[in-house]
Amino acid sequence: MKAFDEPETPQYRARLTALVDGIVERRRQIARLQAEEAELLRDAQGLALERMDAPSAHPDRPGDIPLRSIAAEIGAATVQSDRTVQTRMSDAAILVERFPATLAALSDGRISRAHATVIADAGLPIADNDARAAYEAAVIPLAATETPGRLRPAARRLADRFHPLPLDERHRAARRERRLWTTTLDDGMAELGLIGPAHLIHGIYDRATQFATSILDAERHPDTGDQLDGLEAEPTPDRRTLDQVRADVACDLLLTGQPAAAPESTSPVRARIQVTIPVRSLIGDDDEPAHLSGYGPIDAATTRCLAAHAPGWDRLFTDPDTSALQLVDRYRPSEAQRRMLKARDEHCRFPGCRQPTDRCDVDHTIARAHDGPTTVWNLGHFCRRHHLLKHHSAWRVRQRPDGILEWTSPLGRVYDDRPARTLTFAPAPF
Repeated sequence: MKAFDEPETPQYRARLTALVDGIVERRRQIARLQAEEAELLRDAQGLALERMDAPSAHPDRPGDIPLRSIAAEIGAATVQSDRTVQTRMSDAAILVERFPATLAALSDGRISRAHATVIADAGLPIADNDARAAYEAAVIPLAATETPGRLRPAARRLADRFHPLPLDERHRAARRERRLWTTTLDDGMAELGLIGPAHLIHGIYDRATQFATSILDAERHPDTGDQLDGLEAEPTPDRRTLDQVRADVACDLLLTGQPAAAPESTSPVRARIQVTIPVRSLIGDDDEPAHLSGYGPIDAATTRCLAAHAPGWDRLFTDPDTSALQLVDRYRPSEAQRRMLKARDEHCRFPGCRQPTDRCDVDHTIARAHDGPTTVWNLGHFCRRHHLLKHHSAWRVRQRPDGILEWTSPLGRVYDDRPARTLTFAPAPF
């Protein structure tokens, strides 16, 4: 008795293959048209700039009136806001003029417009043309195999690698821009924004999340103390969602220093962050950036400060040739395999999924029922959706020694999912 429906008939497989191939081809055609549209938008901006540079018979009018007028013309013709069109014109000019290799990949249908946006956003701070071209050469092959969500942190790491200015110097300048602000919203609401060092902002969010989860546990299971399964329930008139409680906790902490209705067990909660620190940076012999999990590169000075106050360290050993994570150990050993997996995976290991490991199950690639060993190379993080897909559909997964998970679809197509930490490994083109 099979627990799932397999595409057994040739007719089914032929129809599904034709559908998938058709969608892939249409996506290529859309990407090519979007590349052409980007060039047209860039040309429209160029036309506006020419008129802005020309002498005007109305010296008192705003200098960007030609740009506004052309954006309004395009917006009216395409049923878009002229402000949106003006932003798209600027984005298109950046893509066409500063990222020609990315534009070519988009035109060839190798990447989508969303991939191109991620590449441009991450690489824009690189002012040097040669360094930016080297960054493109390294990031485009990744974009061809990863979703935009997976690509974003890898692109940030690559952009940092090719940036001519050290991260420490850039971080010192960026810290001067830290600020807190409010924006008035409708219906008696307002928005609070905070820009600060990445490790502090992630720590604040994690602390609020831990408090909120503990409060929800206490509200839902006041007698048993049962833990949540990590999945957010639908809101009801008498039940808050995790997002709602997290916002309430943040307000309570800022106003009173203590979250309202927090159970006693939450009082010693400490934010937990994961930072991968090159050993030479740790001892001060180098200023190579560290990597903050879920964010990207952070400066060496900050990481040395974090290491000095850390209650314990995880040591990550990587392959010198491929950068694949090989081993994690700890001076005070505890749950070494789980730490290794969290450090290696960072998120669900189904292709394209970004669900963080805290919301995933640790699953045996070869099931225990089939004598699969409980070893790191037979374990991986899967969110509930993809965990169920693995066990109750014709999707199959095989784990290779380098941590790459090889997924095979019901049609027999193979998709590799690489550990996040190895995505940016590539020989320097210089």
